[in-house]
Amino acid sequence: MYSESDIDNAVAAGAISRDTALALRNHVARARLAPAVDEEHFRLLNGFNDIFVTIAIALLLVAVAQIGASVTEALGGVAVAGTSWLLAEYFTRQRRMALPSIALLLAFVGGVAAAPIGLMVSIDPTLSDRASAGIAAAIALASAGAAWLHWRRFAVPITVAAGAVAAVAVIAALALTAVPAAKDAIYPILLVAGIGVFALAMRWDMSDPTRETRRADIAFWLHLAAAPLIAHPVFQMLGVLDADVGIGTAIVVVALYLVFAFVALAVDRRALLVSSLAYVLVALYAVIRSAGAVDLGVAIAALIIGSALLVLSAFWHPMRRRVVATLGHFGDRLPPVQTVLAA
Repeated sequence: MYSESDIDNAVAAGAISRDTALALRNHVARARLAPAVDEEHFRLLNGFNDIFVTIAIALLLVAVAQIGASVTEALGGVAVAGTSWLLAEYFTRQRRMALPSIALLLAFVGGVAAAPIGLMVSIDPTLSDRASAGIAAAIALASAGAAWLHWRRFAVPITVAAGAVAAVAVIAALALTAVPAAKDAIYPILLVAGIGVFALAMRWDMSDPTRETRRADIAFWLHLAAAPLIAHPVFQMLGVLDADVGIGTAIVVVALYLVFAFVALAVDRRALLVSSLAYVLVALYAVIRSAGAVDLGVAIAALIIGSALLVLSAFWHPMRRRVVATLGHFGDRLPPVQTVLAA
């Protein structure tokens, strides 16, 4: 199975012409009776060898972390970051393996973050909340810098999302450092940050509306990062996970999910729907339980949501055409809804 990125690389290398690549995409679109952009492709696996190599990398990095930590906690993080970078020189830069590249990027950024954490724990594990927040901001900033360095060298699509998440952590930690009472407003802060990440994702998406280049992969991961930053604070502020969810709250949750569905259809990204799913299940279960169906409450809620999502998936393209049509000129900047790619 070949990904969109593989086709782009083949065109860049001169293995196939741009017209041939376009003809291939059109053929696939016709065969599936759906726009190629609507399939929301992203490169994760080239084959089972990606899984095999990722398992080997995980075992190696766990061993390196434990060996380093046996000397000092900070050395474990340094060892993981250094080993991940060296492995990426081969598996990412030369072999261009998707899943191992993702794992190595996350390990590198995680190792950079873990090193100062281990150092601070070994020096003084009992810091004040304000001091801890300041240190967390510095660590998050170092993680963002690590993501930037990795991007400059390897350009793995998920790296931009990792850097964005690190930047959000910097903002939240700095807010807590400046105003410790801001911990009571952490969810609004995360919500605003999530909207910012979503806007960044849309910027990458709009730069490649037909999703033929690596920019679409970068946008995919940014949407995946933005979705929980938007959904989790919203539903937490509504108290969805509290012990007793009222009918009014449940109705608001369902209404918000419909809004998220509208946005997902408009931008042709499903991450918001997935991130909100657990909260909608909880809200529906509360409604069903209040109606007296306690024993089968979870099953009925899952049946309703599962059926609704399957219907949405089956009619995604015609529903999306209707949604995009309501957006006027802005819809022209979104992924196209035609069945065949334009030349």
